[in-house]
Amino acid sequence: MQGYEAHPTMRVFGSMTVPGDKSISHRALMLSGIAEGVSEVTGFLASEDCLATLAAMQALGVNIEQPNPTHVLIHGVGLRGLRGAGKPLDMGNAGTAMRLFTGLLSAQAFNSRLIGDASLMKRPMERVARPLREMGADVRTHNGTPPVDIVGKRPIRGIDYQMPIASAQVKSAILLAALYADTPTTVTAPAVSRDHSERMLQSCGVDLRTEGLKVTLSPPRQLNSQNLSVPGDFSSAAFFIVAGLLAAREEGLRIENVGMNPTRTGLLEILRRMDAKIEIFNRRSSGAEPVADLRVHASRLRGIRVPKDLVSLAIDELPVLFIAAACAEGETWVTGAEELRVKESDRIAAMSAGLTALGVLHAPLPDGIHIEGRGAGMAFNGGTVDSFGDHRIAMSFAIASVRAGGTIRIRDVANVATSFPGFVRLAHSVGLDILENPASRPQ
Repeated sequence: MQGYEAHPTMRVFGSMTVPGDKSISHRALMLSGIAEGVSEVTGFLASEDCLATLAAMQALGVNIEQPNPTHVLIHGVGLRGLRGAGKPLDMGNAGTAMRLFTGLLSAQAFNSRLIGDASLMKRPMERVARPLREMGADVRTHNGTPPVDIVGKRPIRGIDYQMPIASAQVKSAILLAALYADTPTTVTAPAVSRDHSERMLQSCGVDLRTEGLKVTLSPPRQLNSQNLSVPGDFSSAAFFIVAGLLAAREEGLRIENVGMNPTRTGLLEILRRMDAKIEIFNRRSSGAEPVADLRVHASRLRGIRVPKDLVSLAIDELPVLFIAAACAEGETWVTGAEELRVKESDRIAAMSAGLTALGVLHAPLPDGIHIEGRGAGMAFNGGTVDSFGDHRIAMSFAIASVRAGGTIRIRDVANVATSFPGFVRLAHSVGLDILENPASRPQ
């Protein structure tokens, strides 16, 4: 089993650029594939998750060239040009891909089956299937989980859907199906969630209007091709933002070309409330997405009660926030994060098990966690933690090494490649000391 050995590191430094945004890379492949003409995407994230989406689009008849890992040319086949794959489409570990493809394929003229790895086959899919059925689609799950079977040749109708929880994946699946509907579709969410799909659909010429938490899409005749430069993934930058807050003294740690979509950056606001020193400069745009550079300085963090309205804007970054909370002075409370229970792992349980192994006082909650921070000095003992095959759990505990009193061994880290290829190499470049798969190294 692949693992990490993260050795104590007292300082991080220098500058870095994180890989392209995973959410945007998924959507760029799908929307470009059903557009008219050739789309060019640079900064593409060549992770296992995004490569699963690329392979699925190719299996559906889209010609995709990849001159280098981060540069793709997508020859769109138009709204009605996809063809049946003739085999199950394997999403690997990519929950985003499975949910978005469920929406896209529910409106096609052929049958489809979506499968994934052992982890993905346990994840809930009814939250997507249910509204799609209201639109007239024939989507079938197996006791609420994959495989997902989609029966084609079903007319799609526009609906007015009130989402029970804020979920960008569910919203995006509905909007993809709505491209093929007979009338406009409106989706209203109870809270803010990521809006990459809305921004990209508008860039492709789709009539999409946003009014507060309500999004209305009018079915288009076609989607226009796009030239897109994918910004650095904020969720990937989050690990190094926390590392910088814990150990970037003197000139700090610079992280360049970070996507700053306001529906993604809730972690920044949370950390600022914890007295984090983070500079944002060189603000600019990359297509429809805002981008900036960050400089992070070692900070004396304090524990807080995280406002619930920021939780949905930081849901993927909460595991590494828990690492920051363990190093803060005082108590940190996170509630309203029950979504963490149904990610690649039960992230509340997985983080709780790891924090226990490393000697951090805390209490898991049904919808979050309570952490008693240790303040300055060593916040973590050395020890062994299990990532439960979850990339964000593995990387979060690797970052904990900057404030650890001994080596942290992390088990089952192979899935880091699903979202952040080159994580260890990049960590080394700014001063962390992480060994990959040490059990296989000669003694």
